[in-house]
Amino acid sequence: MFCNNNSLLTGNKVVGVLVFLLCLVHSSESLRPLFACDPANGLTRTLRFCRVNVPVHARVQDLIGRLTLQEKIRLLVNNAAAVPRLGIGGYEWWSEALHGVSDVGPGAKFGGAFPGATSFPQVITTAASFNQSLWEEIGRVVSDEARAMYNGGVAGLTYWSPNVNILRDPRWGRGQETPGEDPVVAGKYAASYVRGLQGNGAGNRLKVAACCKHYTAYDLDNWNGVDRFHFNAKVTKQDLEDTYNVPFKSCVYEGKVASVMCSYNQVNGKPTCADENLLKNTIRGQWRLNGYIVSDCDSVDVFFNQQHYTTTPEEAAAASIKAGLDLDCGPFLAIFTEGAVKKGLLTENDVNLALANTITVQMRLGMFDGNLGPYANLGPRDVCTPAHQHLALEAAHQGIVLLKNSGRSLPLSPPRHRTIAVIGPNSDVTETMIGNYAGKACAYTSPLQGISRYAKTLHQEGCAGVACAGSQGFGAAEAAARQADATVLVMGLDQSIEAETRDRTGLLLPGYQQNLVTRVAQASRGPVILVLMSGGPVDVSFAKNDPRVAAIIWAGYPGQAGGAAIADIIFGAANPGGKLPMTWYPQAYVTKLPMTIMAMRASGNYPGRTYRFYKGPVVFPFGFGLSYTTFTHTLAQSPLAQLSVSPYKLNTAIFNSSSNSIKVSHANCGTFPKMPLHVEVSNTGEFDGTHTVFVFAEPPENGIKGLGVNKQLVAFEKVHVRAGSKRTVQVDIEACKHLGVVDEHGMRRIPMGEHKLHIGEIKHTILVQPQL
Repeated sequence: MFCNNNSLLTGNKVVGVLVFLLCLVHSSESLRPLFACDPANGLTRTLRFCRVNVPVHARVQDLIGRLTLQEKIRLLVNNAAAVPRLGIGGYEWWSEALHGVSDVGPGAKFGGAFPGATSFPQVITTAASFNQSLWEEIGRVVSDEARAMYNGGVAGLTYWSPNVNILRDPRWGRGQETPGEDPVVAGKYAASYVRGLQGNGAGNRLKVAACCKHYTAYDLDNWNGVDRFHFNAKVTKQDLEDTYNVPFKSCVYEGKVASVMCSYNQVNGKPTCADENLLKNTIRGQWRLNGYIVSDCDSVDVFFNQQHYTTTPEEAAAASIKAGLDLDCGPFLAIFTEGAVKKGLLTENDVNLALANTITVQMRLGMFDGNLGPYANLGPRDVCTPAHQHLALEAAHQGIVLLKNSGRSLPLSPPRHRTIAVIGPNSDVTETMIGNYAGKACAYTSPLQGISRYAKTLHQEGCAGVACAGSQGFGAAEAAARQADATVLVMGLDQSIEAETRDRTGLLLPGYQQNLVTRVAQASRGPVILVLMSGGPVDVSFAKNDPRVAAIIWAGYPGQAGGAAIADIIFGAANPGGKLPMTWYPQAYVTKLPMTIMAMRASGNYPGRTYRFYKGPVVFPFGFGLSYTTFTHTLAQSPLAQLSVSPYKLNTAIFNSSSNSIKVSHANCGTFPKMPLHVEVSNTGEFDGTHTVFVFAEPPENGIKGLGVNKQLVAFEKVHVRAGSKRTVQVDIEACKHLGVVDEHGMRRIPMGEHKLHIGEIKHTILVQPQL
């Protein structure tokens, strides 16, 4: 529609009024009030910060130079105040987009032309796909919908996602938000999703601004009387360097993220949001963040009022800003920063430096360009599109993991399995499927609805809710199982069991769920398929060992199309290819293991954490996942078997003879040859399928103290192979990047000796030795 003043000049007054009203509707759906620098506003025409041909840094300094101290201070918080005299509107920085545009933060609202947005599977489920291109594509779709909602005036452009913390302890309520327990996977996920969100705009431009959180060593919410607001995470330099900080470094280095969020907890006695070494020296200094650092909401208030880190609130404001914090989610800095300046604890220049980082990001987003830029055409029609919703279904297909399939019971056959008993507290859920930090989904397909597309269904919940406090409904569930050709039990957890502020106390199914599964399995006349919805791992050893439970599927929280995806997997329309992004431990593992111990490595009676350091029994291991087909690996070419590495100069600080290793920081990394691995993947079964090639490195046992690594993932690639066909995957191994380990001082070293690479059933040894 062409809506301008001329369109209203018509001889028919009724038509003129209708056109006027239609133009208003069209405008309200596709445009938002300009944030700043409206060309129609004569006030801003002469302002240098509004000139798009001026370099961004000069525009930023021009704007800051025009602000009073009070105006500057009101821009240090998430609900930044307007500056009407300069034509600048207020702005809400806090929006969320963990796995779709969310209304958890105040920056985004659903309703009117935007009733919902595409809700992808929860991150832990998407991570199970191990598909980096999928992760980036989901980010691209989410940012399309975010920009469309921004244009419609109902969302912001700064999204405090993704969560890239390590799933260290299986009880953590927010583990569902993360890419799992492996730092390399979490880092690759972070970089991929951020690239998708932020786009590939020319000239350092941003589509939306992402934020990697929560920095750092944050993975406890509320356990056994200890909450995140009071927790002091005691972390070694070794664990910080090779586990907790890895995803954040990748997010900044590889993803070029526009923001990092500091966390509530302390690390070694210091609040992260007041730690100059963590913020100014590491994020901005070593990693070269091109963006802003924001606090988790009310973190500054927390470290003053709850952790009592400073004596006065002005000292808290000064400590955070001087440490490198640029933006406070919460009102604390707006209230106390001016007092800190007046008391000489801060200078106005300290405030200017913080503002320069936030305003630069707004400039890169085009918020001072006087128009909506290259994404101005995005609107309601670009949200919840068929293509976006299909991607949500495909993401669920790729993330669902088949854990057991006795006697190839799956897939079911519609001609043979015409009636299906669908049982369990999660059998007909919708919102449960999207987990936390979700928005309003476009539409839902529950498991019951999905299965009903393939067969007649007999539905019984069995017990009310996942708490499953009683057995009153067991009889009806057993009766349904006796009448059906197959039984699908959809069990597991939801946000009442695991969530932000809610860590689990154990790993077993809640309440009487296990009893329900066992009794229904005994009664069922056909195969029994157990489907689990959860973010964290669940000890289902009883079902794994029960011959009457033919198959086990982990669906995570599979998103708005989760029920359709589960049904497609069960009936063979999709071949499962997901792999577990975390270890599934037995209940005994956590019985005497405090969540508060942050050490990764095993020591004495302490068992260690994650597949990298824990050697005890598991229910299912990291990286496990079955398929309806079978794959084999061979090395297509003979890879390099020996590598000589040379430091810049040989001395005890660089080449340490006692540890038989070389510091990575002093190695001639650029001169080392890449070691290409050509892995031939053969599909030897009857189904087309996708397969993840994992490359693990096992370092040599030498003199590096406290190493304790079993093996560590160094690379992974997803490949689709047709039945009876082969595909070759190339993985380039680099000594500094892939064969390095971290010593007890937090230094990365390349150990000399035999490094073993594990690729499926293949083991390949590379001898690394110093070149003297």
